[in-house]
Amino acid sequence: MEKGRRVQYFAAFALSLATSTMGVSSAWPTSVIPKFYSNQTNLNITEEQVGTMLAISAPGFVVGSIATRFILDMMGRRSTVLTSAVPFACGTWIAATANKHWLLYIMNFLWGFGTGMVSIVVTIYLAEISDKDLRGRLSVGTRFMFNFGNLIMMSIGPFLSYEVLNFSILVLPFIFFTACLWIPESPYYYLKEGKVENARKSLLRLKNDENVEDELELLKHNVSEEMKSSSSAKELFTGAQYRRPIIIAAGLKVMQMMTGAMTIQQYLGRIMQEINTDMELSTFLIIFGAVKFIVGIMSLILVDKVGRRPLLIYSFFGTAFSLAVAGTYFFLQEVAHVNQSSLRSFGYIPFIAIIVSNVISTVGFNSIIRIIHGEIFPLNVKAVAMTSLNVFGGFLGFTVAKGYQAVKNISGLCGVFWIFSSIAIFGAIFSYLTVPETRGKSLREIQDILNFGASNGLDEENRINDIHIEKDECTELKQLRKETDVKNEICD
Repeated sequence: MEKGRRVQYFAAFALSLATSTMGVSSAWPTSVIPKFYSNQTNLNITEEQVGTMLAISAPGFVVGSIATRFILDMMGRRSTVLTSAVPFACGTWIAATANKHWLLYIMNFLWGFGTGMVSIVVTIYLAEISDKDLRGRLSVGTRFMFNFGNLIMMSIGPFLSYEVLNFSILVLPFIFFTACLWIPESPYYYLKEGKVENARKSLLRLKNDENVEDELELLKHNVSEEMKSSSSAKELFTGAQYRRPIIIAAGLKVMQMMTGAMTIQQYLGRIMQEINTDMELSTFLIIFGAVKFIVGIMSLILVDKVGRRPLLIYSFFGTAFSLAVAGTYFFLQEVAHVNQSSLRSFGYIPFIAIIVSNVISTVGFNSIIRIIHGEIFPLNVKAVAMTSLNVFGGFLGFTVAKGYQAVKNISGLCGVFWIFSSIAIFGAIFSYLTVPETRGKSLREIQDILNFGASNGLDEENRINDIHIEKDECTELKQLRKETDVKNEICD
């Protein structure tokens, strides 16, 4: 394997340790909530307080995302990853020592804060350092390790005491902090700051030595073009060229959050307690975590072979069908009041349906949407765009987490699952109508596709001509570099 690619893989692995820590914290409620209801902790916490604890993660996510918007451009991508270890470590310490329910609110706020930081910086960093044929694979790899974190928590959580479980996961933030000390800074960030020599050194680690000057000139050209526009939120929300990326990103975020995958996972232990079956809860959780982890391997293979768009469409449809099946079971149990002894032999159906929906969404939209978000925004607004998306996602997450119990109280679990199913159908239709295929395309080529037809003070014909001229200039730059080895005559 080429040296540069080895560094890209190592950087993705180091970041994946951060996402696995996210996975552990996100699955913590799955294993711990049943302990609350079984009086296996020294905390007295009500059902309403549990809902508040889960919902408080969303405001933390929002605040962490907003803070990251400034840290990214002030300190760089690498330093932002390192800083994100602090809220995870503090939150885990509080979890291990808490003796009041309100301390769990602070814990989940800090975990949400760290999750907001990591989710932004990992997406941006990998999009900027990866070769275009590796970008999808490396990004999905971090999601794969998120699932590994889920598996760890679901495998050990049911068997460890509350205190031992929390102290055992305290080491995770320190592990990913140490690994990320060795990753290079993004050359895009250095060029954005005007540090050309630092960008060259970074590229020497990330690319083949013989191609570094070519890569550097192309990056300088692309960065200078993208940074001609403002980096402000006003630029993002008023520029016509950003309209299509905003619609795509916001629409996908709504569909992803409102299909309820995270909420179902967090309440999975409680949901399984309400299913009339003889299987042990610990077995449910281990199977769920193991399947989600194994399926993550499939998404690594498929994302750069099948393409983003087909996986989005079919995964939304598949998830909708699976959730509808689970909803139907709960309809028979809660509304039709079918005899419990008759339902007992079919208690495995909702569990299998939930597993299948998780499999399909993991292979599809839950792994892919974050990649698309990192690809479709140009450099000048990427940080503010990702921050805005996380803030938006935080409000959606709060709504879903807090609304779950209210909807369940009114319509039962059948209503919850049917609502999630309906939204997944809308997600498939939205993806078919709006999302372009980005597989195998450079970040610049993706911008050309998205901006085709955008009105930016030019008529349509001039805009198309500009796109072709930019492509021709970059092609000419590479050709002249190879033929003449002249370093300072073009793309001045």
